[in-house]
Formats: sequence, C-alpha cells, structure tokens
Amino acid sequence: MDDLIAALRPFDASAPLPAAPDPWDYLPMPALRAGAPWATAEMIAAEPALAARIVGRLVADGSAAALAQALRDAAAADAPVTAVGCGTSEHAAMAVAAILSDGWRAAGLPGRPPVSAQAFECSLDAPAGGLVIGISHEGGTAATLAAMEACRAKGARVAAISGSAASTVGLAAEITLATVEMDRSWCHTVGYVSPMAAATCTAGILAGGTPNGERLGARIRDGIEAAHAAYPADGQRPDAGIGGLIAASQQLLVVASGVDRITAREMVLKVEEAAYVPSAVRDLETFLHGHLPATDARTAVVFLLLERGALDARALRTRQAMRAAAAVGMRPAAILGSAAAALIPDELTPGGRIVVPDHGSMPNAPAALLGGAGPLQLVTLEVAHARGTNPDPIRRDDPVWLRAAELADSPEP
Repeated sequence: MDDLIAALRPFDASAPLPAAPDPWDYLPMPALRAGAPWATAEMIAAEPALAARIVGRLVADGSAAALAQALRDAAAADAPVTAVGCGTSEHAAMAVAAILSDGWRAAGLPGRPPVSAQAFECSLDAPAGGLVIGISHEGGTAATLAAMEACRAKGARVAAISGSAASTVGLAAEITLATVEMDRSWCHTVGYVSPMAAATCTAGILAGGTPNGERLGARIRDGIEAAHAAYPADGQRPDAGIGGLIAASQQLLVVASGVDRITAREMVLKVEEAAYVPSAVRDLETFLHGHLPATDARTAVVFLLLERGALDARALRTRQAMRAAAAVGMRPAAILGSAAAALIPDELTPGGRIVVPDHGSMPNAPAALLGGAGPLQLVTLEVAHARGTNPDPIRRDDPVWLRAAELADSPEP
C-alpha cells in the first residue's frame, strides 16, 4: 500500500473524494492525462479509507439499519430480495446479494436469501412483491431504474445503493444508502467497492453486530498490499508478471468457483474496458468441459481461489485445471487466499501468483470479495500499462468508441 501511495504523490489517498454534482448530474468524462499515474490508480489507493468512511456514514444516517429492517421484513413475509445493476454495478449487485446472504444466514432468518439479477432482464420479468435493491454508482442507469420501477409495479419495496441520494435511482427508492464519494475514472473501481462496503455494513447490522469500518478498510488493504508484495525485490511495477502475461496474450480467461466467480466477472470487465484484451469467465468445472480446444500458448489464464467453503475440493479441481491448461501451452497465474496457496504448489502457477492473507473473523463472502478487489484492479492497471492504454476513459476518448457508446444509449430513429 505504501508503494502505491508513494507512486501517486501529491494525491492524498486518505482524503475524501468529491461528491456528485449538486444539483445531481452525470459525471463528465475524466480529465485526460498524458501518462500514468492514471486516475484509476488513485481510486484504487483511496478505497481502504473510503470504505471505512462509507460505513461510518451509513451507520450515522440510519440507512443501513433501515435496509437491514427491510430485509427482516422480507424474510418474515417469505418474499424475494433481489439486487439489480448493470456493468460494474451488476457485479456489485452480485456481491451485495452474496454479502447480504451471509448476514441473512448469520441472523437465522427464514425464507430465501437475497439473489441478484441483471437489471434489463429483471425489468422484463420482475418478481412479485418483496424487496428490490438497485445498484448504480452514478445513479442514472436507465435499465436499473426500469427494473426498480417494474418491481415496484408488482408490489415490491424499493431500495438503492448509489453515490448520491439525489440521483434518479436514489430518488426512486424508499431507502437509499448513499456512498457519496464518486469515482473519478470511468474504469469504475470505487464504483465496485462502494456497494460492497455498504452491503457489509448492512449485513453486520442484520446479524446483530456492530459494523467496523476500519476492519473493512483493512481487508481491502490486504488485497492491495498482497498485489504489491508479489514482486518485492526486483524493481518491477506491481504485478508486472501477471499483467505482462495478459497483455502479451490474444485472450484472457479467468477461472473461478463459488463467490470468486463475481471477482472473475469484474476482472474480465476491467481488463476489456481498460486494456481492450478479449476476455471471458469460466466456471472452474465448466472450463474443463469443451473449452480447452480453443486455447493454447496465446491464451492467458488466471485462476481465483479466495473462497473458503469446500476449499479442499476447490483446490483439488483447481490443480487439475492448472495442469490441463499447462498441457496445451498456457502459463497459469493465480490470485489466492493464503490457505488455498498452501494447497497449490508454486510450479503450477508459472504466470505468477498473488497471495492474499485469509481473514477468518470476517464472513466468507465479504472476506473473499473485498480481498480480491485490489488484486483484480491492480492487475488490470498493469495490463493497461503494458499495452500503453489509458484506463480512465474506457476508450471513449476515441471518436469511434464514443460514437458506439452514444448509439447504445440513443433512441432508435
């Protein structure tokens, strides 16, 4: 963490980030810089302190407690709870559902734990009743707003986790958890971590505990420091090994199981939007059922294993998958929890490994997801560095890709 902060001076990673515009509006394109350090790097460095501040705010304003009560109400009514989002916020919605499910089970609540849904699909087939939680960092995502409204029309209560309570998504909700501080890069990293911090705070209250913002921030710092420790002595940039491997490849596969599949999805999105490397997620078992013929030495593969549940079985299958990948010319890399790393020999990860300390006192989902966030983001940053891309504008500084984005959001003629 100290290395990252030193590389970003005079940026103060402990200081609050600016809030959304007032009156609310979408954020403008990030200021284009001539070279690194990119705003993306600053946002990653800011995440540990940011997460602690989010917890403090949501406890103080009562919004996390209000959402926890809404979850209890849904459980008592045996009603569905669905978190929805798009893009990075879709992955954050998956994480929110997983984290709240841990809290739900710890509280001994009856009924169905929370699930996630892609916002567009939810808007077309909304569940009846229950509670929907819209996730939108900037707060203006049309598909997420449509899903919230479709669920409301079928009798659901509506909550939101957004950067601004004054955003369209925030105003559409009965309960809004405002994370306040806004991402200054369109390669959203703060936008991914902030909803997870809000969900971890809410899950703690739901389970009858006292949320600890400093502990949550320390867990994010664990992952950042693990990424920087991967190459401590040779003067390389953090994760140059894994980042360089991906940058030199024609495609990237990220392989995971359990809750790590959420981290895998976010890593694929980040690498594609920041560095333009075609990427895909494979479930650990699925990877070995028909996909290998499309891979060879030109394919980068990264295995994730921070999930604590059924670790021996997951580690065994991961070792088998790594050997299969190596047999066709791939050089497997990995982001691992420390217990998993002890079960996977170094020689199976010639592409490099990042080992994140385990956090046994934190429930499985937030420990794995928050611990994996920094490594996936820093590896992405290194891929962008190796390929000479600016991650901040997600290629919308190029008129071709800017026009494509405009067409995606414009009504048909």
